Amino acid sequence: MELRQIEYFVAVAEHLHFGRAAEALSIGQPAVSQQLARLERELGVELIDRTPRSVRLTPAGVRFLPEARAVLTAVERARSRATESSASRPARRLRVGGSDGLGERLGMVLGVLEAQDPPVHVDLVTAPTRARLERVAAGQLDAAFVRGVDSARGVELIDMWQDSLLVVLPASSPLAHLDVVPMKALAELPLRIVERRTNPPLVDLVLRACADAGFTPVLTDHPHHLEHTLAKIAAGPPTWTVIYEPHARLMREGSVVFRPTDPPLSITTSLAVAEDATTATIAPLLRACAATVQSG
Repeated sequence: MELRQIEYFVAVAEHLHFGRAAEALSIGQPAVSQQLARLERELGVELIDRTPRSVRLTPAGVRFLPEARAVLTAVERARSRATESSASRPARRLRVGGSDGLGERLGMVLGVLEAQDPPVHVDLVTAPTRARLERVAAGQLDAAFVRGVDSARGVELIDMWQDSLLVVLPASSPLAHLDVVPMKALAELPLRIVERRTNPPLVDLVLRACADAGFTPVLTDHPHHLEHTLAKIAAGPPTWTVIYEPHARLMREGSVVFRPTDPPLSITTSLAVAEDATTATIAPLLRACAATVQSG
């Protein structure tokens, strides 16, 4: 039985709605359902009666709720006592796999961690998505940010937030004057995008959106570095690519512009942790991510 499972149960019990509980916890609804199912298996009883129309506590859930609240209260009391004289305690370190395009979100998460008492320092590791997941499962990383991943062996995926994708166009393009670019309007422009083996979720998302708009894009050269890709788009001939909105907010428009699309494109950012990760290990990072979501 893990502390976060108890916390998730109390949230669902108080809201009697998985979606609202997940929103209050600042995590994805699937993570709440998954952890509650694990808690029920651990206890050997059903705590929540789920139907398509309602969520309610079972008799076992009613009995468990006050005890669960008492556990959370005791934990907060213990945490307060432990941090009364925390000035002499050394900073903690977390090994975290980063993901391209996190932009200002990553800076906000790191800032919240550094501001904790004692501070939590993060060693950022850059690697392809599959390698990050394998390192988390092997215990070489405490956690890793990944996008568009539904499942992976040996890890638990906790949905953090949705990131919008913006289209990148030359500032000289007629489409650059639009506030929102229709996907079908991109049909005549070659697309610069990473190879699918490098980022399958991103490539699949963009190509599926193109197909839904009625065209198959012509793929052209995509340099390894984003800056080089943007330079190629700026210099012409006209081409396009996509960029994560948090990353775009760190960049100034000049020879290229960033525009949302119609229909909009977005992808889920998740935090991958080991299946046997302890609450003590990942709680600071989860709190930092939640604070980032709440701040917008």
